[in-house]
Amino acid sequence: MSDTLTKLGYQTFQQGKNYFGLAHKIIGTRLMNMISPQEAQTKPIPPEVILKIQERLNNLLEVDWQDAEQGVYPISVLFDNPWEDFFRYYPLELLDLAQRWERVKHKKYQEFSSNVDTVGYPTYYVQNFHHQTDGYLSDLSANLYDLQVEILFGGSADAMRRRILAPLKAAIAQTLRTTSLHPRQVRILDVACGTGRTIRFIRATLPQASLYGTDLSPAYLRKANELLSQIPGELPQLIQANAEELPYLDNYFHAVTSVFLFHELPPAVRQSVIDEAFRVTKPGGTFIICDSIQMSDSPDLEFIMQGFPEAFHEPYYQHYMTDNLVERLEKAGFENIETQVHFMSKYLIARKPA
Repeated sequence: MSDTLTKLGYQTFQQGKNYFGLAHKIIGTRLMNMISPQEAQTKPIPPEVILKIQERLNNLLEVDWQDAEQGVYPISVLFDNPWEDFFRYYPLELLDLAQRWERVKHKKYQEFSSNVDTVGYPTYYVQNFHHQTDGYLSDLSANLYDLQVEILFGGSADAMRRRILAPLKAAIAQTLRTTSLHPRQVRILDVACGTGRTIRFIRATLPQASLYGTDLSPAYLRKANELLSQIPGELPQLIQANAEELPYLDNYFHAVTSVFLFHELPPAVRQSVIDEAFRVTKPGGTFIICDSIQMSDSPDLEFIMQGFPEAFHEPYYQHYMTDNLVERLEKAGFENIETQVHFMSKYLIARKPA
C-alpha cells in the first residue's frame, strides 16, 4: 500500500511539474507577444506528435519509478527538487524572459554583459545557447539553468539524467566483482558537469565512490560547489577544464559520464571529446553519454528536432541530428556499444577494451 501511495505521489509530483512548465511557456509567450510581437510565429505541433511525446514521457516516468523501486537509487531521489532555488530564482526567470525574447526577436546569439569575460574560451562555446542571458558564463545563468531546463522539458530533465544511473551502477558493480577495489577507490568523472545535478544523482546511487567533475564555466562550477556541498559524503572534486583537454592521467577513471553536451559541440569537437573520454577511462571501464534523440532512433519526432535549433539557438544541432555517435565511439576505440532512448534523450553506453 505504501509503495502504491508513494508512486501516486511521484506521478502527481511529475504531473504538477509538467503542468507548471506548460503554463509558464504558454503564458510567457502570450505575454511577450502582447508587449513585443514577433513577425514569425512558430508552427503548432501536430496532434499525433503531441500524443507520441506524451507516450514517451509516461514511459520515462515509469522507468524512473521502476529503477528506484528496484534499488538502483533511493526513492527519495525521485522527489529531489531544489525548492529553495525555485522560490528564490523563479521571479528572476520571469524578469529574464523579456531579455531572452528580445534576443530571439533580433537574432542576437553572442550577446554578453559587459562584466562577462569571454576571452580564452572556444568560439563555439561563446554563444547564448537556449538564448540564455550571458550564455553559460555568469552567475545569473548558473542560478537559472536548472529551472529553465526543467521548464523546457516539462519537469522531466532530472528523470532523463537519471537514466544513466542503472548502466553506471551495473558497470561499477562489474568492476568491483572483477577487482579487489574498495568502493571508495572507484573514480567517476562527469564531463561538462554544469551545476552538478548529475553528480548529485551519482552520489545518491554510489555513495562511496570518488566523484569528479569538469566544466568550462567557472560560474556553473561555483553553483555546483554550492549545491554539492549540501549533501553528505566526500565532496566531489571539480575542476574548470575544456573537455577536449581533460587534465587527468591516462586510464584514470573507472567510468566517465556526459549529459546534454554533445549536441552543443561542432562535429570535430565531438570526436575530440570522445577521444579524451577514451584516454582517461581505464581499460574495462565505461563511458556513458546522455544527449538528445537523433533522426536514426526517433524519425517520428522529426518535427520537434527540425524546429529545435532555431527555437532554442542550438547552432550545432542540425548536424548532430544525423551524426553517427556509435561510429565516433568505435573510432576512438570503444566497443560493445549499447544504445537506449528515453523520452527526448538518447543514451550510449560504451566499454573500453580490458
